[in-house]
Amino acid sequence: MSDLLHTDAAELSGLLADKQLSARELTQASLEQIERVDSEVKAFLHVDADRALASAEAIDARRMAGEELGPLAGIPLAMKDIFTMTGAPTTCGSRILEGWVPPYNSTITDKVLAAGIVVLGKTNMDEFAMGSSTENSGYFTTHNPWDLDRIPGGSGGGSAAALAAFEAPLALGTDTGGSIRQPAAVTATVGVKPTYGATSRYGVVAMASSLDTPGPCARTVLDAALLHQVIAGWDPRDSTSINAAVPDVVAAAKHAEVKGLKIAVVRELGGDGYAPGVLQRFNEALAVLAELGAEITEVSCPNFDYALSAYYLIMPSEVSSNLARFDAMRYGLRVGDDGVNSVEDVMNLTRGAGFGAEVKRRIIIGTYALSSGYYDAYYGSAQKVRTLITQDFDAAFASADVLVSPTTPTTAFKIGERVDDPLAMYKADLCTIPSNLAGNCAISVPVGLSPDDGLPVGFQIMAPAMADDRLYRVGAALEQALTDRWGGPLLNQLVASPAGAYLSGGAR
Repeated sequence: MSDLLHTDAAELSGLLADKQLSARELTQASLEQIERVDSEVKAFLHVDADRALASAEAIDARRMAGEELGPLAGIPLAMKDIFTMTGAPTTCGSRILEGWVPPYNSTITDKVLAAGIVVLGKTNMDEFAMGSSTENSGYFTTHNPWDLDRIPGGSGGGSAAALAAFEAPLALGTDTGGSIRQPAAVTATVGVKPTYGATSRYGVVAMASSLDTPGPCARTVLDAALLHQVIAGWDPRDSTSINAAVPDVVAAAKHAEVKGLKIAVVRELGGDGYAPGVLQRFNEALAVLAELGAEITEVSCPNFDYALSAYYLIMPSEVSSNLARFDAMRYGLRVGDDGVNSVEDVMNLTRGAGFGAEVKRRIIIGTYALSSGYYDAYYGSAQKVRTLITQDFDAAFASADVLVSPTTPTTAFKIGERVDDPLAMYKADLCTIPSNLAGNCAISVPVGLSPDDGLPVGFQIMAPAMADDRLYRVGAALEQALTDRWGGPLLNQLVASPAGAYLSGGAR
């Protein structure tokens, strides 16, 4: 079973199509792995084995009947618990939605199910996607399979951990300020933030509506491209959805070639505050791209220095608006409804009990930033900075095909290390936030283990809006060159450790 768990989705797709493997067998292997290791990894909030097996058996029956199926039909997937799905709880990692089962599917859920992908269950996350470590979940902290004493990133740490622990070959996440890319970086997986509007937000519980971007999580660039192709596309139910053709990301991942491409390092995303081992691996990856024929240059994006400050005004402002709907009146938790308390008292008691500390912090900041007399000084000014950051990107892309940086300044930090220091926690997203503010696309690919601590390092590639195929072109070329150099996938180095062998299905 160990070999099956380590096999990437693209190869599994071929085995399923050739009927050398059944979707039920593959799903059962994933479920057994979850049963074996998730008590320690804690990637999943909800697993529905019966539903997953029934879905797999239905795919097998369709395949045996001769029906032509998509490339990911029968492949198991872990879904971040922010996507609505009928018959399954959607909690967003919050106690205020504990036990809530939505009456509708998100558009992306519908696309995944229509593609024949088998949903194993819902993964843990920072509450309402607010966090960089999955320590803000209202239920429990997820652990990094590389070191169970360390964080798996956030907010989508559950999806990244499920991939790294070989519990699923594919996963879904959302990226508001780095919530797909940062977990990918610290778990040696691949995470993609598509162009804003290229993937539908309908049925994705809103955190910050102008920033939230659903995207694919995987263990290889090609696997991410295959999932990207399934979930992307125009959706009339999402007013921010882009009505344009989806770039051929799968072809880009399969035929990666960087010779002649101009790849620019962003000067502001590196230097002081970045771990030496992270910068070492980043520079080594740059050298590999140069060896492959890319032209490496440098650009300055001066307004990126203000991205973190602008983000932490814009995002909380949108949070304060979006989370007003959780009022104990329509669904979810209700506290103090004893016939004596007023409606206002019930709302206050419920929100006090149901929301965690980080959610409350951001609601308060956002409400203040939007309040009379402060709107222009804070929220309005932050939006002006956002425009300047977008202009920095436009200027940089005028002379470069893609921009690159480390994905995050450090490797995975220890659980509990930053919980009392919000600013230190927020700095984990220094490199990822600019792309969310501007709306362009970005990917994180693993580029080795830091010599400082032996933990994974991520390499971020950024491309213009609706040029998502460039991410896959560069990411796949770098991945292949490094895989050849390592003698196999980086995750093999995790498997070689005692804990890794256990997590991958071997003996502990």
